[in-house]
Amino acid sequence: MTYCLAISVNEGLVFCSDTRTNAGPDMLSSYSKMHIFRPDPDRKFCVLSAGNLATTQAIVNQLEVDLEQTERNNLLSFDRIHDVAAYVTEVSRNAQMDAQAKVGAVGIDASASLLFGGQMRGGKQEIYLIYSAGNFIAASIDTPFLQIGESKYGKPILDRVVRKNTPLEDAARCALVSMDSTIKSNATVGPPIEVLICEFANFDSDHYVKLDTDDAYLVSLRNIWDSKLKEAFASLPKFDWEQHLIGE
Repeated sequence: MTYCLAISVNEGLVFCSDTRTNAGPDMLSSYSKMHIFRPDPDRKFCVLSAGNLATTQAIVNQLEVDLEQTERNNLLSFDRIHDVAAYVTEVSRNAQMDAQAKVGAVGIDASASLLFGGQMRGGKQEIYLIYSAGNFIAASIDTPFLQIGESKYGKPILDRVVRKNTPLEDAARCALVSMDSTIKSNATVGPPIEVLICEFANFDSDHYVKLDTDDAYLVSLRNIWDSKLKEAFASLPKFDWEQHLIGE
């Protein structure tokens, strides 16, 4: 299984993904699910993938092939990021149909879902969830994040913390807490964790980090979050009958 999330705040975008693949208890391995595209100095995109590994690799490969064959639609063909998302959705749909035709008869699920986002100079920054069914949605102002894979464990912190005006680095820290919470509760999600932080309207540089289990920053973040959660829990108000017993 996997867990990926993308966050869009006023200051920029955050993409975060685990790297574990699971084909059974004895077949755990690591593959990057973060695919970064900078086809032109004026645009940059990121694709996060979940689902059948062969299918997601076929999708990414087709995006790369299309960039080499300029007569075909590709990541450079459109002036709006929404239209780029529609193109990526079409590539995903075609790859899944091809994969399902090959392996569906033997009961293999060849479906895949994606998170896609990025920026184009002079335009908006946006993130999209591309469903395996072949449709897609954009993040909203009220809920400026999207998730795929094992999303339930890491969603509460995103609901409580992330807003459009959340500082970019705080959004990245929130993504890491969300990921760490998921790893703690689900053995099929695991490090290394990849994080990409893209500042709005900055096409010269991004921040990319890859954090393994024993990475000093990740260990510190995990330990502080764990201890502060326990402190907060200990400070919750007592029940009426507990107050009475304390007063005796």
